[in-house]
Amino acid sequence: MLLYVLDLAGVAVFAVSGVLAARDRDLDILGVIVVAAITAIGGGTLRDLLLDRHPIFWVTDSWYLLVIVAAALATVVYVKIWPPPGVSLLVADALGLALFAICGAQYAEAAHCPILIIILMGTMTGVTGGIIRDVITAKVPLILRREIYATAAIVGVAAYLAMQTLGVPREGAFWGGMAVVVILRLIAIRCNLHLPIFQKN
Repeated sequence: MLLYVLDLAGVAVFAVSGVLAARDRDLDILGVIVVAAITAIGGGTLRDLLLDRHPIFWVTDSWYLLVIVAAALATVVYVKIWPPPGVSLLVADALGLALFAICGAQYAEAAHCPILIIILMGTMTGVTGGIIRDVITAKVPLILRREIYATAAIVGVAAYLAMQTLGVPREGAFWGGMAVVVILRLIAIRCNLHLPIFQKN
């Protein structure tokens, strides 16, 4: 039940990030909701396809789409009344990344995947929606911008698994892994940290 609630929370947060990314792209309200929806369900859809989980999570549970529409419309109204600062998109994206990465890892755990695949599935669940969002809104995806983005998800999922190995209860490991993703991502944004760049001599 907790995983389901957190999955809905992740969908809502990523829907918000989709609206914030689309706010200066001259889209109508339907276009904004479409961007929000694709951002929110993109990663989970890819995860379910790769894990052979059928039907896809949002196809049989309309709560996901209802949460997306509600979160998108509420964000549109909020932005019209109180325009948020530019960094709000990055913060919302960091929260969505963290929620989806750890939730994706838990679904892979439930499918009895090896550790490497759990980390991969968690990372893909976290980053795919943001990649699609950025492509649709004609931006270079965060994962390609010298950003510590996918790396934050990888480290967070690895920390989540390591905490469980050390005896931390699963729920505590969940929040700990999430905190690692968010903190690492926000520190990278604040301090302009990035991975080394590959350049030929």
